[in-house]
Amino acid sequence: MAKQGTGKSKSQTKPKAKQQAIAKTKRNTKDSVFTHLFSFSKYQLELYKTLHPEDTDVCEADIGTITRECVVATHEHNDLGILIKDRLMVFVEAQSSWSPNIVIRLMSYAIQSLMDYFRERDVYLYSSTKVFCPRIELYTIFSYACENMPNTLSLCDAFFPEGRCDMDATVHIIHFDEGKTDIINQYIMFCRVFNDQLKKYGYSSQTIQETLRICRDKGILSEYIKKMEGEIMDIMTYMFDEENNKRLFGLEQWRLGEEKGRGTETHCYQSTQYEYGYIFYRKSNYHQCVTGLQA
Repeated sequence: MAKQGTGKSKSQTKPKAKQQAIAKTKRNTKDSVFTHLFSFSKYQLELYKTLHPEDTDVCEADIGTITRECVVATHEHNDLGILIKDRLMVFVEAQSSWSPNIVIRLMSYAIQSLMDYFRERDVYLYSSTKVFCPRIELYTIFSYACENMPNTLSLCDAFFPEGRCDMDATVHIIHFDEGKTDIINQYIMFCRVFNDQLKKYGYSSQTIQETLRICRDKGILSEYIKKMEGEIMDIMTYMFDEENNKRLFGLEQWRLGEEKGRGTETHCYQSTQYEYGYIFYRKSNYHQCVTGLQA
């Protein structure tokens, strides 16, 4: 479950052509810029130190990546789990739109990972002796500006405000802070530059190229971009293909709904079942939920 975050690029390994193609396909279908960035132990350490600046003794060797098997192969994920000194589990999700469901997603990720933690260490949970359990922290990074966004979101408050629930979890919400240039704020700035360029150039290679150029020039994740530009281009190009297909599918459903005389906006929303298509959702009354794509 927990493995050291090596973050090797294609230039660091030389598999056979067939293996390389398979590896690229797997990476493209599951990675985003967020997960790729924080697959490197160096940036995992920066992330952790941003969340816990008081911990001055931690080093790269103390951090491992928490992996999970239950990921839909055709859907990119935008979350990360790291294990620090075998005693603390930190789960982070990056989002561009608000949803109370983030607390359920992160809680389920944490529970699954905790069970893997016990299983890998042969911990017998039915023992009369109290076992060691690592602490768990949940975070969500939001890349868009939104007024009155809470600093925390709990399962009970979001889903059971008037009733009792014996299980609860709290997600810490991370907002953009103009006065800081840590790795989290740089990632948020990267997403905002990306969305600005998307509005200008649409689903084109120019959007990706301009995003990387501007961020490189402004010192936004510049080291990462300089070293991994080819990998980032591949990830963003694949994401564009996926998102554009979803957008076109949404527009087609919109057209079919109009032709059949059904409730267009509701019909399109129910038939597509995703929240990614920026251009599509600007045409519906759900536009306030979406402000762009998540890199």
